[in-house]
Amino acid sequence: MIARKFEYQSRPRLILQIGAFAAVFHLLLAMALMSAATASAASPIRIVAFGDSLTAGYRLAPSEAFPVRLETALRARNVDVKVENAGVSGDTTASGLARLDWAVPPATDIVILELGANDALRGVDPKVTRNNLEIIIAQLKAKGAKVLLAGMLAPKNWGDDYARSFDAIFPELAQAHGLALYPFFLDGIALRADLNLDDGLHPNAKGVDAIVERILPHIEKLVHTVSAKR
Repeated sequence: MIARKFEYQSRPRLILQIGAFAAVFHLLLAMALMSAATASAASPIRIVAFGDSLTAGYRLAPSEAFPVRLETALRARNVDVKVENAGVSGDTTASGLARLDWAVPPATDIVILELGANDALRGVDPKVTRNNLEIIIAQLKAKGAKVLLAGMLAPKNWGDDYARSFDAIFPELAQAHGLALYPFFLDGIALRADLNLDDGLHPNAKGVDAIVERILPHIEKLVHTVSAKR
């Protein structure tokens, strides 16, 4: 009789305890989701500058390289970003494609794709360059990253036909894949002795700052697009 009375009195209490536990669980879950959403919104926009020596900062101090100067310029405009240097001197589009998986992490918001200069210097068939870039673009889009395609122009020593075929790669790929395009990465810098190293090919520190100044509006547009979706 006593056992039955105890059992009768325990069941409502057990139900209340289970209900209280469920309420606490759902509250904690909601708080965790809100915390994760806040952390995501508050985290810096992650940009990867993926390219060759022009990105890497050939013969420059680390603080003078394009990714560092770009991050400094964006932060000066109160844009919370982290720009990573994924530039490798000597990279072609083929070698860039080979290292893409580990060079661009999955959490990347924006990729500045600056490859092709070494293809042109070596006279690589423009069809090969185009195909490599197309694969890179497809993989970057699959990662969920916005892409700014930085164009390059071929040297004239390979002839007009080569230059026409090569130069057309970047605007055509940008149009085909709906990418932001910066038509020529060295715009306003190429062939200027005061903005280049003594090799005449790579920008000096002043040249890098000039590139950053010119490309900055294009990157800010992508940053605003990413921020609006957070």
